[in-house]
Amino acid sequence: MAATMFANSSHLTERKLAQNANNIVPDWMAEEESTGTSIFAVAFDGGVVVGADSRTTTGSYIANRITDKLTPVTDYIFCCRSGSAADTQAISDIVKYQLNFHKMEIGEEPSVKTAAHVFQELCYGYRDRLMAGIIVGGWDEKNGGQVYSVPLGGMLVKQPFACGGSGSTYIWGWVDANYKENMSKEECKKFVADGLALAMCRDGSSGGVIRLAAITKDGVERSTILGDKLPRFYEG
Repeated sequence: MAATMFANSSHLTERKLAQNANNIVPDWMAEEESTGTSIFAVAFDGGVVVGADSRTTTGSYIANRITDKLTPVTDYIFCCRSGSAADTQAISDIVKYQLNFHKMEIGEEPSVKTAAHVFQELCYGYRDRLMAGIIVGGWDEKNGGQVYSVPLGGMLVKQPFACGGSGSTYIWGWVDANYKENMSKEECKKFVADGLALAMCRDGSSGGVIRLAAITKDGVERSTILGDKLPRFYEG
């Protein structure tokens, strides 16, 4: 009983210390950490390019400016994470663990489709308890570069390109107008970088640097575009 009373008293003291001049606990202190987010992926002949911003927010507070939202789950498959940072990190760890066992069972690299279905199964099965929007991008010998989108709720859609997160709201028109088939790897990298830069200009929950990964049969080529090197557009 004494321990409980002490814990309650300590909790109340912490809340009082956190109160502002109006005697109200700031909203951001009650918010869970979210990856905010702008994520993007596009397939090309021979591979796929995935990209994301690097800002993690807790409500309106920027908790981390240099988050890496591009998470490898195999040597040739990455996921782009949006939603709750804790939820997406847990899901990607579980998928990586399961795919590692699957690789040992079949004696070869798992397919991108298999990885996407494992993500979809978890996101759909726990849709009422998790907040996770995932884009799966990768390369396999059978189908080459592929992009799968697993938005909130656990739907699974294969697409030539996909963007997600809060920043995607601002750029769908630009993406639809500028996407073209049969782009080269360098064209895809520019397409992803420009789209992310535009989303970061408009979305307060997106920002920092742009992280890119180009995945082909030769492996993964990672790069980072720093804040002072981001593509610039009219900002009014």
